[in-house]
Amino acid sequence: MPFPILDAAVAAVALLLALAIDRWWGEPPAALHPVVWMGRALGACGARVAPAQATGRDLWSFWLAVLVWCALTAIVLVVSGALQWAALAYLPAWGAALALGLLLKPLLAWRMLRREVLAVEAALGESLEAGRARLAWLVSRDVRQLDAAAVRESAIESLAENLSDSVVAPLFWFVLLGLPGAALYRFANTADAMWGYPGMRGGRYWQWAGKWAARADDALSWLPARLTALLLWLAARGGVRWGVLRALARATPSPNGGWPMGAMALALGVRLSKPGVYVLNAAGRTARAEDTRRAVELASRSIAVLIPLLLAALLLIAIVRRHV
Repeated sequence: MPFPILDAAVAAVALLLALAIDRWWGEPPAALHPVVWMGRALGACGARVAPAQATGRDLWSFWLAVLVWCALTAIVLVVSGALQWAALAYLPAWGAALALGLLLKPLLAWRMLRREVLAVEAALGESLEAGRARLAWLVSRDVRQLDAAAVRESAIESLAENLSDSVVAPLFWFVLLGLPGAALYRFANTADAMWGYPGMRGGRYWQWAGKWAARADDALSWLPARLTALLLWLAARGGVRWGVLRALARATPSPNGGWPMGAMALALGVRLSKPGVYVLNAAGRTARAEDTRRAVELASRSIAVLIPLLLAALLLIAIVRRHV
C-alpha cells in the first residue's frame, strides 16, 4: 500500500481538535505522555554519553551523543510516521482526524504553560519564597537569589519562549511535515532542555555531549521563534517596533529565545532580564502583577492569530500539491 498523504482538511481538523483537547482537558497522564517517554529515554542515554567530570575537547562524547540522538530521532520518526500512516490508511477521514488530533495534543502545551505562569504570580502574592518555589517548576535557572521583580520577569520570559517551543513550533512543523514533524520538533526541544548545556548539570558535563542537541533545536526553532515574535507584534497591534526587536534579539545567548522574549518585553513596555546574562528593553519599567496577566492575554491572542494562518498554510499546501 502506498504511503498516504495527509489531506489538508484532515490536518486542519486534527490541529483544531488538538487545541480544543488542550483547552478543555490539558495534559494526558504521565504514563501515556510521549514527551515523558522521550525525556526518560534521553535521561537514561544521557547518563552514558556525557562524562561525569569536566573535560577538554571531547570529540568522543560529541560523536557518541550525535549517534544516540540520531538513533532516538529515528525511533520517534518511525513510530510517529507509522501511527499517521495507520490512521490515514485504515480509518475514514473523520476517524483519521480524530486519531491525529489525539496524537498531536501531547506534543503541544498551552493550558499547562498558562496555568504555571499564573501560578507563579499567585504564589508571589503569598510570599517571595512561595514565588521562587513555584518558578523553580517552570525554569531551570537558580531561583534562590531572585527578588520579586526578577521572579516575575522570569515567569514572563518563560511564557514568551515556551509560547514558541510548546505551541507555535509543534504546530508549525505539523503543518509542514504532519505528525512526524511535530514529534521530531518536540524530541529535539526536549533533548536540548536535557542535554543542551555548556557545562555541568545533573552531575554530567555537557559541553561537548550536548552540543549537537543544542544546535539541532536551534535550527528547528529558527523560523517558529521569529513567527512567534510576529504573532506577538500582531497581537500587540503594532506596539512592537521590528527594528528595535531585532537589536534586542541579538542580546541573548540563544539565537532564537530573544525574539519572542524581546517582543513580549516591548509589547508590555517592561524590562526583562536574566541577571548577569542579558537585559531586554532596559528602558522599560519594572514588571508588575498585572503585567503577568497581560502577558498571558497577549500569548492567547497570538495563538488566536496563529490558527487562521496555519489553516491558510494548509490550504496553500493543498493547492500547490494539486498543481504539481
